[in-house]
Amino acid sequence: MYKIMHRKDLTPNIHLLKVEAPSVAKKALAGQFVVVMIDERGERIPLTIADWDRAEGSVTIVFMEIGKTTQKLATLKVGDSLNAFIGPLGLPTETEKYGTVACVAGGFATAIVVPVAQALRNSGNKVISIMGFRSKELMFWKDKLKKVSDELIIVTDDGSYGRKALVTEPLKELLEANKDVKRVISIGPTAMMKFCAKTTEPFGVKTLVSLNPIMVDGTGMCGCCRVEIDGETKFTCVDGPDFDGHLVDWDLLMNRQKTYLDEEKASLEHWNDQCRSAMGGKK
Repeated sequence: MYKIMHRKDLTPNIHLLKVEAPSVAKKALAGQFVVVMIDERGERIPLTIADWDRAEGSVTIVFMEIGKTTQKLATLKVGDSLNAFIGPLGLPTETEKYGTVACVAGGFATAIVVPVAQALRNSGNKVISIMGFRSKELMFWKDKLKKVSDELIIVTDDGSYGRKALVTEPLKELLEANKDVKRVISIGPTAMMKFCAKTTEPFGVKTLVSLNPIMVDGTGMCGCCRVEIDGETKFTCVDGPDFDGHLVDWDLLMNRQKTYLDEEKASLEHWNDQCRSAMGGKK
């Protein structure tokens, strides 16, 4: 069992859990992930590592409430335990010295970008970060990302903070103005990563994206997380999660992500019904 050492609600539906997992913390690197099971009959969900402390033996995850399992995960408190916390899995993000690197974070993926930006800066890169949220109310870790960046650009969809724009707009302007950008790392919703890759493609700047297909075992055995990269089948859990965004078959990925939408909706409705029953029918 893996005890929850600390919990913080970053926004109403984005939460942070610090988990006691010394074996994972000992080997964790930026860009890797863990597979979490709340209980022995629970769903296995992959969550990218947001932070770790080798001395303390802790690993931090940040997640957004989307379906049944993430809503259930959000009910856990300090002192509660997870049944499984498997990792670190996947290949770490490439963080060699390139020169100037642009890191693009979409929404809750800011928590994933922070350790990547930190590692890139530690390698001697100049890091320019772009973070985007739908609105100011959903923003978190601005100061953390600013601390590990040489420059931070903030955009919101509604203009409630920073510039009213999508992340692709300042990214394009940056590439047009700064010919020294050697690499772009984009992490966030699938559509955002797709259009970041489309934005950088004309400039010929290699763009890494962290893919999030359906995943089950996290070891390459089940094949659920397969993606097509430059016409070849790859498994996100062992070959990724980072891939060259210019080589991803985005349409195939997005279609596969919709495979179990009906089942996911039914599971969430069943969970909500259970919660209402436990509260005496209150909404």
